[in-house]
Amino acid sequence: MIEKTILQGLFCQYYNEMFHLARTLLYADEDAEDTVQDVFLRLMEADILPTPEKTRAYLMTAVRNGCINRIKKKSIIEQVKSLYSVEADSDMKYIEERLETLDAVCDYADNHLTEPHRTIFKLRFMEGMTLKDISQQIDMNLKTVFKYLSQSIQNIKEQFRH
Repeated sequence: MIEKTILQGLFCQYYNEMFHLARTLLYADEDAEDTVQDVFLRLMEADILPTPEKTRAYLMTAVRNGCINRIKKKSIIEQVKSLYSVEADSDMKYIEERLETLDAVCDYADNHLTEPHRTIFKLRFMEGMTLKDISQQIDMNLKTVFKYLSQSIQNIKEQFRH
């Protein structure tokens, strides 16, 4: 086992730099602290010290790898939530409201638009096709496709105008 005094010396010398790197990669103080502590625990358990000239590089690489492992373990939702502060709750509510509106528009298009309006609307906004591609796929004049899409958009705007 590595002597406590050597480990304490390494901790005092490199902790701030290691913590700064971990916080930069993880965006969270608590996760950064945990990652740095894990590095020192593994160092203590391994009972192996790198040479003095390679100590800094070894510790910084260990922190980087620990951060990468921690990020891989998090789900996508946790990663996104960690990027938002508590003050961003109103922003999240706004995003949720927008998503609800988009769902309502899609439901409205499915249930209230008539053919060929519905097909053109879906191909344009759900499939991301260009008007030219739509006109070729459904064998319809480009101007007619544009006219139907414009009518659909106008109909939806009137329905969801708040």
